[in-house]
Amino acid sequence: MADTAEAAPAVSGYALVLPAGWRRIPVQHGTRPAIRAVVDEVLRKVSAGVSRDGLTPYRIELERRLSEMAKQARSAGGVDLYLPVEYTHGVTITASFVVSRVTLPDPPAELPDADQADAAQFIAYLMSADGDASPAEVAGAGAARKESVAAADPAQQIPYGSRRVDYMLPVPGQPRGMLVVTFSTIGDGDPDGKFAKLLVELFDAIMTTFRWTRDNVTRK
Repeated sequence: MADTAEAAPAVSGYALVLPAGWRRIPVQHGTRPAIRAVVDEVLRKVSAGVSRDGLTPYRIELERRLSEMAKQARSAGGVDLYLPVEYTHGVTITASFVVSRVTLPDPPAELPDADQADAAQFIAYLMSADGDASPAEVAGAGAARKESVAAADPAQQIPYGSRRVDYMLPVPGQPRGMLVVTFSTIGDGDPDGKFAKLLVELFDAIMTTFRWTRDNVTRK
């Protein structure tokens, strides 16, 4: 009898739920209009009583900073940049995260069955080789999570330390495909402080909403 089962639709992207006041900036296409929209939104919130000329330097500097963040994300294979644009309880949230798409290289020769290794096996190998990575579950599937703290480095124009969290997710149906979601925050200037850790908890909560999206066309 012929096999009539239909393959699951291919993964076409992802979706997640953002907290109020967070925005997405695509970094591969449509970056400039997205940055302008974010800047316009920010300026509307602070423009009361300020002339257009008075806002111009702020606009230029904000667009420059966001463009630089998008450029850095793009150079690392980034797909989307997410960041807050509103105050929360009167506090500026100094945090962001980037979603990047990665195609895995050939796995190390010491990996068992290296010639057939897929992204899930590769992530398992990374966790075994790096004690900082731990198992996680995202969208009902296995993933890896790594949390670290980077020190300030004035020589490299990095005035503050930062706390970073990386999620590594195998892309369903793409043996060497992986999505990396990287969060970074300086907190209130202390990456080991309570505020930075609360922001990490917020990011972890965002990741619980992550879902893969799929093509509408069923592939046989």
